Amino acid sequence: MSKEVREGFFEGERSLFQASGLKIYDTVFGFGESPLKEGRDIELYNTIFEWKYPLWYSKNVKVKDCTLFNDARAGVWYTENAEFSDCVIDAPKTFRRCRALALANVDLTSAAETLWNCENVTLQNVSVKGTYFGMGSADVTADNLRITGDYCFDGGKNITVKNSRIISKDAFWNCENVTVENSFVSGEYFGWNSKNVTLINCTVESEQGLCYMDNVVMKNCKLIHTNLAFEYSTADADIKSNIESVKNPVSGRITADSIGEIIFDNPCMNKNDTEITVRNQEGVRYDNER
Repeated sequence: MSKEVREGFFEGERSLFQASGLKIYDTVFGFGESPLKEGRDIELYNTIFEWKYPLWYSKNVKVKDCTLFNDARAGVWYTENAEFSDCVIDAPKTFRRCRALALANVDLTSAAETLWNCENVTLQNVSVKGTYFGMGSADVTADNLRITGDYCFDGGKNITVKNSRIISKDAFWNCENVTVENSFVSGEYFGWNSKNVTLINCTVESEQGLCYMDNVVMKNCKLIHTNLAFEYSTADADIKSNIESVKNPVSGRITADSIGEIIFDNPCMNKNDTEITVRNQEGVRYDNER
C-alpha cells in the first residue's frame, strides 16, 4: 500500500533517499541535493523541486503538474520507466541515460544539453528551448514537438517526428534512421553526415542543407530558400517547390518544380549519376553550360 506525503517541505541532501511506494502531493523540495535518489514506485503531484539532482537512479516514477526550477539542474539521470505530464522544467541538462521515458504536455524552457543518450522515448506535445536537445538518444517517437535551439538530435538513431516545428541549426547531424512527417524545419546545414533519413510532407528551409547524406528520401516536400543542397549526398527527392541551387550530388534522383542553379564543379562527381528533373522549366541547365 502506498504511503502519502501532503504539503511537505524537505531540504538537506538525500532527504527521501531510497524512498519506495510514495505518493507525494503539493510538496516543496528545497535546498539539498538528490532528494529522491534511488527512489522506487514514486508518484509526484503538484510538487516543486528547487535544487539539483532530484531523481537519479530511480525506477517507476510518475510526475504530474510539477515544476523543476532552474537550479534543479541535471534533474533526471539514469532513471528507468518515468512519465512526466503537464510539467514545466526550467532546468538544463535534464534527462541523461534514461530508459523508457514518456513526456506529455511538458515545457522545457531552459533545455540546454537535455535528453542525452536516452532510450525508448515518447514525446507528445513537448516544447523545447535550448541547444543540443536529444543528443545520442535512440528509439525516439515525437508528435507535436516544438524545438527552438541549435544542434538537436545530434548522433540520434531510430527517430520518428510528426506534426512538429523545429528551428535548429545543424538539426539531425550524424543520425541514422530518421523519419520526419508533416513538419517544418528551419536552420542551416540540415542533416549532414546522416543516413537513412526520410522526410514526408515537410517544408525545409536550410542553407547548404541535406549534404553529406547517405540515402536521403524526400516525398512531397518543399525546399524554400534552400541553396547548395544535396552536396555529396545520395538522394531520392520529390520537391514541390523551387530549389535555389543543387550542388554536386553523388547519385539518385531529384525532381523539383524548378531549380535556380545546378552546380557540378567537383571532377569526382559525374552529373549523369544523378537524374535531375524540373517540372516548370524547359530542360536542365548546368552551371558549366553557361
